[in-house]
Amino acid sequence: MRFTHAQASDLAALLREAARAEILPRFRRLSAEAIRSKSSPMDLVTDADEAAERQITAALQARFPGCVVVGEEACAADPSLLGRLAGADLAFVVDPVDGTANFAAGVPLFGCMAAAVVKGEVVGAWIHDPLGDDTAIALRGEGAWIETPSGERSDLRVAAPVPVERMIGAVSWTWMAEPLRSQVTARLPRLASGVQFRCAAHEYRLVASGGAHIVIYNRLMPWDHLPGWLLHREAGGYSARFDGSEYQPEHTGGGLLAAPDRESWQAAREALLA
Repeated sequence: MRFTHAQASDLAALLREAARAEILPRFRRLSAEAIRSKSSPMDLVTDADEAAERQITAALQARFPGCVVVGEEACAADPSLLGRLAGADLAFVVDPVDGTANFAAGVPLFGCMAAAVVKGEVVGAWIHDPLGDDTAIALRGEGAWIETPSGERSDLRVAAPVPVERMIGAVSWTWMAEPLRSQVTARLPRLASGVQFRCAAHEYRLVASGGAHIVIYNRLMPWDHLPGWLLHREAGGYSARFDGSEYQPEHTGGGLLAAPDRESWQAAREALLA
């Protein structure tokens, strides 16, 4: 199955509707009881996450009967759901509020993400910015673009390659184990500059639009990275796991480094990870 541009726009509208109905009305209006911890104090869920995921899941299942929907919050309740992703004829991964820590703190950097997976291949990606009210979209083999509610589109393209000392990087070291964590943080000054949004949705949009050169993540839950991985790839970039192997939907570890091209990937890996 391949998605048409009309279907891609429809799924962007689906995310926008969920954001308007369930996410934005709760922004900076959450009670203490509406914010809860999951696996750790850094791993949060709010009423907005759960309500938006329910709406998105129901809308996807109505449009694509029989599809598997692997939502972040549904997987928190039933981890076995993750195992259905790789073998499904059609599956969607959904992160209803990426950057929940920002959202819960009233910081305006969060996004709503989804990706379509057909028999183990990522074929579509959507990263919606609820506050900017536009959606970054990618279709496999057809490029990546930003689309507004009116249908206006602007193509996405990664930054031109530069030496490591001129690279801007979004490096997420929070989930790295020692000694890698200390090594990477000690080597960050080898880059020209770094950013840390606490939000993969906006970091992937940044690197796919040429605003930064590299992103690095260690933990790879599919709802956090499948949308951004395809967006970056279709914007002309190159990515691989830390050992050089290809990233697959079923991977949850092994790290991911995305760069403008293979040579930039190798240089960044040597500078920060080798």
